[in-house]
Amino acid sequence: MTDMIVTTTPTIEGHTIKEYKGLVSGEVIFGMNFLKDFGASLRDFFGGRTDSYEKAMLEGRETAQKEMRERAEKLGANAIVGVSFGYETMGQANSMIMISISGTAVVID
Repeated sequence: MTDMIVTTTPTIEGHTIKEYKGLVSGEVIFGMNFLKDFGASLRDFFGGRTDSYEKAMLEGRETAQKEMRERAEKLGANAIVGVSFGYETMGQANSMIMISISGTAVVID
């Protein structure tokens, strides 16, 4: 994959958007297992950060972003603007987390 500028802003300073290729997105849904949930509940009770959830969220964001970049590249884009992330809990007892990312694939000079 080539270097691709990905930004939350609608423009990229120093570049002109020459063509809009369309909306691209990436999604990841993952379940949190019992041990992570148990550890997180202890952290919630006693205070502190939950490393297992943080690592899972980081991995999920990276995977969703990679998926979005690949889709943009297939459209012939070399940048993505207006990017935003979304998070949603799903499943029984909210035991799954969905991470979604979307933006507009563009060609810049």
